[in-house]
Amino acid sequence: MKIIYYINQFFGQIGGEEHADYPLQVSETNIGPAMVMNSSLPEDIQVVATIICGDNYALEKEAEFTEKMEEALDKYKPDLLISGPAFNAGRYGMACGMASKVAYEKGVEAISGMYEENPAVEIYHKYAFIFATQNTAKGMRAAVKQMADFVKRYAAGENIYSPSREGFFERGIRKYIDTGRSGAARAIDMAVAKAAGESWKTELNMPNFSHVPASAPIADLSKAKIALLTTCGPVPIGNPDHLEAHTCSKWETYRPEDFGGEDMPATEIAHGGYTPVYGTNNGNRVVPVDAMLELEKEGYIGSFYREVFVTVGNSMSVTRAEEFGEGIALTLKERGIEGAILTSA
Repeated sequence: MKIIYYINQFFGQIGGEEHADYPLQVSETNIGPAMVMNSSLPEDIQVVATIICGDNYALEKEAEFTEKMEEALDKYKPDLLISGPAFNAGRYGMACGMASKVAYEKGVEAISGMYEENPAVEIYHKYAFIFATQNTAKGMRAAVKQMADFVKRYAAGENIYSPSREGFFERGIRKYIDTGRSGAARAIDMAVAKAAGESWKTELNMPNFSHVPASAPIADLSKAKIALLTTCGPVPIGNPDHLEAHTCSKWETYRPEDFGGEDMPATEIAHGGYTPVYGTNNGNRVVPVDAMLELEKEGYIGSFYREVFVTVGNSMSVTRAEEFGEGIALTLKERGIEGAILTSA
């Protein structure tokens, strides 16, 4: 069995965010996780090539990315494509998902690993066996072992059991299983257990869509007080409040003066998930204070609230994001702010 392994510029040992535009390249050397995976497999299952691509390149140049992925698949004719694990890295997860989709459409099975809150899980789960991982690379060893064990069983033609038993996210595939009891009987068993307060588990999980009603439109923008929010992580030089580069534990407010004035020259970026070069020493590129002041001067808005609400969205859990959102919204309301613009990385 032949395997192609996809990784990003970081795990491909090219570099960090400064190399996120690295174009897709193919190496016949096992690199990073590909090397670990290959050493975990028997001799008849081999990683024959490692694909390395910058996260920004993959997401911003999808057509070129897809074309080069197809060329690699046509050249090496693998039986499997493995990617990641991407943990909770959003862009890396999306790139792994894109690679998996290309493989799926070429008739090649795909395997990956991601944290449950990675947005790529929701978007690409039907194209690959995406195994649940920890949220950071601390779980690399366990994730690669889990995927390698599955690869060996898959190669041997063993049965693939339910997602909950195997450890991958549901793919929307239904399989008929003879339990020896009719569906009606099993449904009655569940109803009786539920009525008795006993534990039970449905055989068909329904999707749970959260519903957030839209706010009423602002009646007159020319009289409204508007604020800026950002998850891009711009902070004054020195990061005085110690906002974390990922899984941030707080949000703060800063005045333009904290960034050196309206031109925001005394800005650095605490966010660890995108290239900070463009926002450093010019915070307006990530949180447009200059544009808001111009709108205020023109009378398009009533006033610009002179404090910016800042946090770092990188690898933030949904639960924490909801908590921050509620806290910021309450503060906005208390301060008489009628509208807010959110910028994100």
